[in-house]
Amino acid sequence: MAVVLSSTIVSPLGINIDMSKNLGAKYSSFPKVQLFSVSTPLRTRKPVVTVASSRKNIGAGLASEDKKLLLERYGYDATEFTSQSKKSRRKEEERGGRNSQKEEEVVVQPRTTHRLLQVLAGTAKRKKLLSLKGMDVRPMMEVVKGAAFGILQAAGGCPTSLRPGRWLDLYSGTGSVGIEAISRGCSEAHFVEMDPWVVSNVLQPNLEHTGFVEASVIHTARVENFLERADKLVGMSCKDGAFDYISVTPPYMEVDYEVLMDQVSKSPAIGENTFIVVEYPSRTTMLDSCGCLEKMTDRRFGRTHLAIYGPKWAQKPRKS
Repeated sequence: MAVVLSSTIVSPLGINIDMSKNLGAKYSSFPKVQLFSVSTPLRTRKPVVTVASSRKNIGAGLASEDKKLLLERYGYDATEFTSQSKKSRRKEEERGGRNSQKEEEVVVQPRTTHRLLQVLAGTAKRKKLLSLKGMDVRPMMEVVKGAAFGILQAAGGCPTSLRPGRWLDLYSGTGSVGIEAISRGCSEAHFVEMDPWVVSNVLQPNLEHTGFVEASVIHTARVENFLERADKLVGMSCKDGAFDYISVTPPYMEVDYEVLMDQVSKSPAIGENTFIVVEYPSRTTMLDSCGCLEKMTDRRFGRTHLAIYGPKWAQKPRKS
């Protein structure tokens, strides 16, 4: 025989339930949130079990079979609850799947070009050059480019043009630096650019527009790989593989300047008469020498800095 406690019980909703007065009442007459005190026959000596539940979360955290038994025990349809839980889980999975698809779907904007750059001086003066819209390819500013070529021309003894020689344009992008070099007197320019799209849609059209295709060589390769094999890639066209001029204009945030300049200094592309033009950002320390070359000048243009290295004979005598 089962015994039901007759003491007054306070439900979680603050409703006093006198079990002795409601002994004959059915469970359905209780509020939605109910508190039951159920005991087993005294001979089993099992402890009293108290269950606080609601239709929404009844049986939460239990195994499926235990949950089904618990629902049936209190008069609920276990099938209805199972189907509802499956539907809710399915909706959550679908919602999560849609969110993950939204995160994975990255809209790739089409790459477009415009003509904003121009050749500053020489045979191709004022000719417009293509450049990529946005910041994927960041060409050297015209004020910086003009200052760099002015310093190189003065160092070579001819303020109006460059000494004849070969130019190596690293991280060339639009090719504006190498094209400027050919326009001002260089006999040949080598362009190193790793992005095939930029080569075919920006660099090559700029060379065709300025008429410098015959004086140009394009290397679609990483700068690091080119520097290691410069003597093999271009050594046939000169005695020792060294270039007369080298411009280094990398994407600021994608290179380590200390590592890059170390690679440049050890590359066979550099000779004892080479001039190196380096564009770098603020808060970057540049050494006073690069291999056998010494720093000639270091100027600032806002957040952009320009360092030029050259041979000892091109150094200006310092004032005592």
